[in-house]
Amino acid sequence: MDWHGVLALWCGVFGLVALVGYGRSLAGVTRAQRTVRATGRIERVREPRNGSSDRDGIAVVVRFQDPSTGEEFTVTNDGDCGDRITTAWVGREIGVHYPPGMPHAFRFANDPHERSRGLAWPNSAVFLIYVGLVVVASIDWGWPWALVAVCGPLTVLTAFHLPGERRTTRSRLDALAAMVSVPGPVVAVLRTVATDADGDVRTSRTPVIAFTTQDGTAVTAYYPSALPDRAVVHGQEVTVHYAPGDPADFTPDLAATRRSVAGNVGFAVTALVVMAAATVAGVVLLR
Repeated sequence: MDWHGVLALWCGVFGLVALVGYGRSLAGVTRAQRTVRATGRIERVREPRNGSSDRDGIAVVVRFQDPSTGEEFTVTNDGDCGDRITTAWVGREIGVHYPPGMPHAFRFANDPHERSRGLAWPNSAVFLIYVGLVVVASIDWGWPWALVAVCGPLTVLTAFHLPGERRTTRSRLDALAAMVSVPGPVVAVLRTVATDADGDVRTSRTPVIAFTTQDGTAVTAYYPSALPDRAVVHGQEVTVHYAPGDPADFTPDLAATRRSVAGNVGFAVTALVVMAAATVAGVVLLR
């Protein structure tokens, strides 16, 4: 097989995709750049029913204003409406995105300040071009080139980001230490039954907790997916730790969250050592 011809076609196709994508981004005409981004405010929150599905998120009523016309709209998150709302309270701001002139085609975003330049496709195309080059180089010159070409750049990127990861971890640990504790009941346990490709039936459970902050804000939220929830039952009283400035930043298990955050740096260091070792091994094998 003429791998070089395949590589040329591969790089040509994805190179064209990348050029078109970057050109559209520079011109400001990508779909993400043309999307209207408004800030909505939750006006009503409905507590989930115990035993219902967790797929739709917490039912909310949101009011937002079209930036171009000033017209106000009141909408709900019934059906497929973008990001699932998993933490809600009256007055919380969420993002509302929609095509120009089509506010009824809205999509919710948990981050009201989310921005995008529409570079996902061109960046992916550049990555695929690099993958093609690595594959052909490995075929022509031997598989150790794959170790060098893959692990080498990853080692550099990890080393570059490691100081920032350490700062982020320290900042996060400080934020956890400043959290306030309040009691909150488990108001529902949501269950979703799904069948996978092998025909096996799987049931997932998501506890929903409710707590009131010290300033009187009533928050309804899904139990964090990163924490074990098998022992959490409907009606149970739990202790919720939350950030005073942002009730969406909360955890029912402060110790487990601290361990998880503290382990991020250790994982990054381990990954750096492993990738650096693989890079060195590739260089040695090429000699």
